Amino acid sequence: MRLNIFYSGDFGRKVIENLINPDKFCVSCGDLCDHCREHRPSYANIISGLYELRTDLPDFVEEPMEYIPEHIPDCDLILAIDLNHDLLTAIPEIAEKTSAKAVIIPADDSKKVPAGLAEQVKHKLESQGVECECPKPFCALELTGKPTIDEFVNLGFGKPLLKIELDARGALFTHVQVLRDAPCGATWFVAKKLKWSDVKDYKETISSAHHSYPCTASMEKDAQLGDTILHEAGYIIRKSVEEAMEKGL
Repeated sequence: MRLNIFYSGDFGRKVIENLINPDKFCVSCGDLCDHCREHRPSYANIISGLYELRTDLPDFVEEPMEYIPEHIPDCDLILAIDLNHDLLTAIPEIAEKTSAKAVIIPADDSKKVPAGLAEQVKHKLESQGVECECPKPFCALELTGKPTIDEFVNLGFGKPLLKIELDARGALFTHVQVLRDAPCGATWFVAKKLKWSDVKDYKETISSAHHSYPCTASMEKDAQLGDTILHEAGYIIRKSVEEAMEKGL
């Protein structure tokens, strides 16, 4: 897989660092770090293009492609993260220019990625034969039946998937393994906080870890969800843990 990433802001940086997996990305254990992420592959080798796009733009951008780099390598998948509204409308043209097979537009902030605009861009891409998903939040992304997007999910990024083992009494988490990570990397943080914690306190442990990471999803109420996107992300990781707990009993 060849991946081109277009982003603006901290959320995009977190996703990129989680993909690359540098030594100092995860700080969940502090001085007690056991270097568990060293065993997780770095996917730096699949990133063919990495572009931080400007945010200091005019109120209306008449020609969005003027703000896009001229020479962009061909790719299989485009991640478009927190782009200016007008620059986001250029993604179908970029996809065509780079022969992209798929595009993922995370919607972790409905102000940055309005539902109507995301749907408009998705419709245009699909009319070009390009796969597209706009997960809200990014950690809601599951296997879709769309080959290229599923290839990305199968690398280990999307809706969290864990393997959990409890002690003989079912009172303590003794093993928490991340099989699929939230694209921002939060799942590893939650997993480390769960290990050796009390099962009866799992909701509080998850909530505390999720907020402490911190989750970068919007704290404003989203009209489609009827709740904040940050809360939706919290529900997703809690459900993922509960499903893994059931399998581990």
